[in-house]
Amino acid sequence: MNNKNHILVAILLLFNCFSILAQDQKKIEKLIKNSNVEMYENPDKVISTGLKIIPLVKNNIDLKIKAYKLISDGYSSKRDYQKSLKYLIKAIELLPKSEDKLLKISIDTKAGIQYHQLNIYESAITYLDRAEKMCVAYPVQDSVSSFLGVNYVVRGFIYKEKLNCDIAISFFDKGIKELTSNNRALENASRISIAKYNKGNCYILTGQNGLAEQSFKEALQAAKIVNAKSLEAFALKGIAQIYTLNGAYLAAITELNLAYSIADSVNDLVLNQEIYKGLSENYLALNNPVKYQEYQKKLTKTQAKLKENERASIENLLLENYNNLESKSKTEFSSFWIIVFLSMGLAIPIIFFFITKRANNSIRELKAKINKINSKFLR
Repeated sequence: MNNKNHILVAILLLFNCFSILAQDQKKIEKLIKNSNVEMYENPDKVISTGLKIIPLVKNNIDLKIKAYKLISDGYSSKRDYQKSLKYLIKAIELLPKSEDKLLKISIDTKAGIQYHQLNIYESAITYLDRAEKMCVAYPVQDSVSSFLGVNYVVRGFIYKEKLNCDIAISFFDKGIKELTSNNRALENASRISIAKYNKGNCYILTGQNGLAEQSFKEALQAAKIVNAKSLEAFALKGIAQIYTLNGAYLAAITELNLAYSIADSVNDLVLNQEIYKGLSENYLALNNPVKYQEYQKKLTKTQAKLKENERASIENLLLENYNNLESKSKTEFSSFWIIVFLSMGLAIPIIFFFITKRANNSIRELKAKINKINSKFLR
């Protein structure tokens, strides 16, 4: 085989390798996309998929970041914020190595969500502002509409929790508008459900129960499109709350029991807390102390578990920040002494030069005086 044939075979093999890598990358991208759809229905499966992807991507930084984000999202769906934060930090650490602007927007948006979930609102807003700025600057606006939608919805969460419902509702509406633009309502159905559910809660806080019930029903409809069980259960819980406010306690219990049956396989602590709270309140209103005590005990136990998870997440975050600060301090301390020693190394010769120069001048002056005295006496 001559040299030309050798070169041709090498090129074909190289091309084949690149083709296989490209195919593998597309398969992993598709797997990540499909897993996102299952986020609220089967978060354990999502986490498992993300963990399997990481060793497969090897040195592909972007896919590794996406895999870490997938795992982080899965744990967020389970309300396990400590583990969610752990994998988000891994993604953030790799982010400077990526050139993908959309991926940077995605991770900053996720960080905003994560800090909101930890009730650290200042940090949440910082990340959301940075993500929004990148979205506005992005050349293809259609590509960032979903990110902007999520950004506005999370801002709505923050204002709702600060009891400024009018501003919160305006952000939910802005978010829903972005999420439904460019025929993306189907792919964003779960996000739209979350926005409408929280919008319903805002209407309850402002005494607009009719609008609240409408929002909860729209949230239920959106959740059913993607079979998001936990979101369906939340929407049913919201509808039950309206029935409770209207004094229809048996109807409320029916909705809550339906929510409970749906949520049983999800194991969402926040969702369970809300259902137990609703059931205990309605049974109390119906003067059923046995059932009231049953769900009150479940509520207390779930609240304790949530507090434990939240405390662990914040402790983990503080430890991470402490380690970063300690590392930074050590680096700055080392840099300080390096600068000191370098400065001394430069200063000593300079000082020696001036001392020597001054001494030489003194010697010259002394010699001049001696010569003058000698010349006087030698005349």
